[in-house]
Amino acid sequence: MSAGKISEAVYKVKVERHQAMRARDGITLYADVYRPDAAGKFPVLVMRTPYDKSQDLALSEKDYFPPRGYIVVVQDTRGRFSSEGNFYPFIDEANDGYDTIEWAAALPWSNGIVGTIGQSYLALTQYYAAPLRPPHLRAMCPVSGPVTYFEDCVWRKGLFEYGWMLAYFVFMARNLLDRKGIYEKHRAYLDGLLANPELPISPLKLEEYNRLPILEWGDRLKDGAPYFADFLRHSTADEFWAKTDLRPRIKDVNVPILHVGSWYDSFLYDTLMMYTGMRDHAGTPEARASQRLFMGPWAHLMPYAVPTSRGTGEIDFGPEAKIELHAIQLRWFEHFLKGIDTGLLAEPPIRIFVMGDNKWRDESEWPLARTKWTKVYMHSRGKANSLRGDGSLSMAAPTADEPSDGYVYDPHNPVPTSGGTALGLPPGVYDQRPIENRDDVLVYTSDALNADLEVTGPITMKLFAATSAPDTDFMTKLVDVHPDGYAQNLVEGVVRARFRESLAAPSPVTPGKTYEYSIDLWATSHVFKRGHRIRLEVTSSNFPRFDRNPNTGNAFGIDRELKTARQTIFHGATTPSHVVLPVIPR
Repeated sequence: MSAGKISEAVYKVKVERHQAMRARDGITLYADVYRPDAAGKFPVLVMRTPYDKSQDLALSEKDYFPPRGYIVVVQDTRGRFSSEGNFYPFIDEANDGYDTIEWAAALPWSNGIVGTIGQSYLALTQYYAAPLRPPHLRAMCPVSGPVTYFEDCVWRKGLFEYGWMLAYFVFMARNLLDRKGIYEKHRAYLDGLLANPELPISPLKLEEYNRLPILEWGDRLKDGAPYFADFLRHSTADEFWAKTDLRPRIKDVNVPILHVGSWYDSFLYDTLMMYTGMRDHAGTPEARASQRLFMGPWAHLMPYAVPTSRGTGEIDFGPEAKIELHAIQLRWFEHFLKGIDTGLLAEPPIRIFVMGDNKWRDESEWPLARTKWTKVYMHSRGKANSLRGDGSLSMAAPTADEPSDGYVYDPHNPVPTSGGTALGLPPGVYDQRPIENRDDVLVYTSDALNADLEVTGPITMKLFAATSAPDTDFMTKLVDVHPDGYAQNLVEGVVRARFRESLAAPSPVTPGKTYEYSIDLWATSHVFKRGHRIRLEVTSSNFPRFDRNPNTGNAFGIDRELKTARQTIFHGATTPSHVVLPVIPR
C-alpha cells in the first residue's frame, strides 16, 4: 500500500463559499467547495467538521486534492459555526452524512462519484454515514476515528477520559457561547481554566483537574456544552451509549474503506476494530474484500504534520516514518473514484510500521497468523516497588507461592500522566523513569534480551489483585528499557474493579478478596532490540488522563472526599499474573 505513482497538481483552484444544503428535517448546513478551476466534472471528497470549515485545522485536503482533479466539500456539522441546528455529539451524523454525500453528488461540478475523507471527528462522521449506504458513495478514508464512546473516547472501559474530555469540551463550548452571543461574558472564565489559553485545545490547570465533585463540571460547562452533563451522568454502558455504538451497524456497510490509525493514537482500538469488523462482517463480499488498514507510529494528529513528522513525544522513528499520507489516500481514491487501475487491490491489505526496526511492512491478516502467543510472568521477593525494587519478568511460570507485592494508592497524590495514547495532554513516547521511581508503582523488568524480540498484535494481561476498598483501579503499562536506561512506553491498559465482569452492570469487590482481572493493553508493533529489556508497570492511577478512583465505591462523580486503598498484587503458582505478548518469529 505504498504511495505508487503520484498525480501531478495541474489545476488552479476555485472556491465556492457558503454553499447551502437542506437536510431532511429542514435544517440548513453550509459548506465551502474547493474545485478545479476547469471545464468538466470531477469526483467529490466530502469532509464534515465541527471545527469551522473556514479554518485550516487538519483541513489540508482542500489544498492537496483539488489541484489533482477532485472537488473537496468542507461542511460545518449541525449546530457548529455557519450551520443551523443544535450540536449534540454523534447523534445527527449518520443522517446528515448521508444527505451531504447525496447533495455533493448533485453539485453542478460533480460527476456523481463521491468519497469521504478526514481525521478524528471528521472520521467519526464517515463511519456513521457508511451503514446507511448513500447511493453515490464509492470509497472512504477515515483517519483515527472513534466509534465506541464508552469503551474508548468519552470513557475507557469505565474510567472517565478526564483530561481529554475537559480540555475538549472547554474548547468546543466557545462556539456555542458565541452563537448565543454570550462568549465575551464567559471568555475570561474559560481561559482561566486552562494551562495555556493560546493553544487550540489546552490542558487545564492542575487545580481545575483536582476539583471535586466531578459531576459539577456538567453545570460549569452547561451554557457552552450542555450535553457534557449527560456524558457524566451515564457512567455505565447503558442504552445511552448503545445508541452511539457503531459496531452493530458494521453488517450494513457496503463500501471500500482505507482505515488509517497510529500506534500512539487515542483511537487505536477503534481503527483496528473497525477494520477487522468490516473485513469479517461488512454487508457484501466486495466490501469485505476491499477493506484496507494502514498503521503508523504517530500520535493522534501526527500524520498531517508532514513533512516534519518522524515520531511522537520524545522519540524519532527515523526517515521512513516521514510520509505523505495524502499521496497514499490519492492512490486509494484514484482507484475507486476515477477507475484508474493502480494495482491497489492486488497488494496485501495491511501496511504497518514496525517500531524498533523503524520500517514499514506489508501483512495479509490481523492479528498475524504466525503469532506465537507468549506469556511473560511477574516475579518478585515482595518488594517490586519502584525501580529500586526486586520485581522481575520471565517466561518461566511461578512454580510455588511467591511473596505478594503491595502499595498504597492515594488519590490525593496520583501517578501523573506521562505520554501514551492521551488526548488533550502531551501524547506519545516519554521516559517513564520519573514515574517508575514512585513507591506506588510496581516495576517488573526482564533480563537483557539475547536477540531481537518482535511484538506485533493485541496485548492482554491477567492480573491477580486484592484491594482494601470496595472499588479501585488497576493500570498496567508495557515498556521497552533501552541499554542506557531510557524507559520507552509502548502500550497501557486500565480496569476499574467494579467493571471487571460487565461494563453495563458494575458490582463492588469484597475488600481483601483476590480477583483475576483481564486488562486490554490494546496493540502495537514493536521490536525489543538485542540488549534491551522488557518492563511492566502496575499502579492505580494515571492522572489527569483518567479520573481518580476515590476508593469509596460510590456512584461516579459524586465524591467530595478521597480515600486511600491498600493494593496487593499476587504472582504465585495459583495466581500467576502475566502479560500475553504476540511474539512474531524472526
